[in-house]
Amino acid sequence: MNNINQEDAINTNEPVISISGLYKSFGELDVLKGIDLTVFKGENVAVLGKSGSGKSVLIKLIVGLLKPDKGEIMVLDKHITELKQKELDELRLRIGFSFQSSALYDSMNIYQNLAFPLTMNVKNLTKIQVDEAVEEALEAVGLKDKIQEMPADLSGGQRKRIGIARTLILKPDIMLYDEPTSGLDPITSAEINALINDVQTKYKTSSVIITHDLTCAKNTCDRVAMLIDGQFLKIDTFKNVFNNEAGQINDFFTYNFIQ
Repeated sequence: MNNINQEDAINTNEPVISISGLYKSFGELDVLKGIDLTVFKGENVAVLGKSGSGKSVLIKLIVGLLKPDKGEIMVLDKHITELKQKELDELRLRIGFSFQSSALYDSMNIYQNLAFPLTMNVKNLTKIQVDEAVEEALEAVGLKDKIQEMPADLSGGQRKRIGIARTLILKPDIMLYDEPTSGLDPITSAEINALINDVQTKYKTSSVIITHDLTCAKNTCDRVAMLIDGQFLKIDTFKNVFNNEAGQINDFFTYNFIQ
């Protein structure tokens, strides 16, 4: 479990994401079958599940890239399904999305990768303001010295860090992480987990972390939502979710060989 002071950081009276009765199907395939989830201000919540369980579909619903078949999604006090495109675009500026692939532009150096979303979305910034914002974001992820390098010159873990820096440059209220430790070795994964905690502490973000990595969930999240067969079987602290659980939750735990 992360080591922030939860009483100071998490406001359980202020939800930033509220999901109720959410359903989503694709043809004959029922992916989400009536799920409920609340994420509070300052909280990290992991959505755990096997590949194909609907974790990434949930993220796309939260940011309005998909429409639910049924149910309600509120993000930062806005009803996602009722927003016009301009309103949705404005809301998305308050949400940072860290892609599984990092999604960096290969033709741009690191400075340009970070400056691009900032100058596209915040008008009338001076060159000095852009430079300072880029340097601050890179310093937050410990890669200020990579500012002039190209993505191809970086390791997988460094690209993940730069991807997170690019989301931080707009100072989002909510961070969405899609499989942040996927494809990384254990040491680099531990570094990314520590960075997720640092972001929570420094930027006071609320986060949803989509993962099948139990170590990531255990070390970064205040609560875990266990998604199996389109439903949350249990939402609680990591310890309570996996404490003497039988059936599918225990099977998931055993499969991942966590110590």
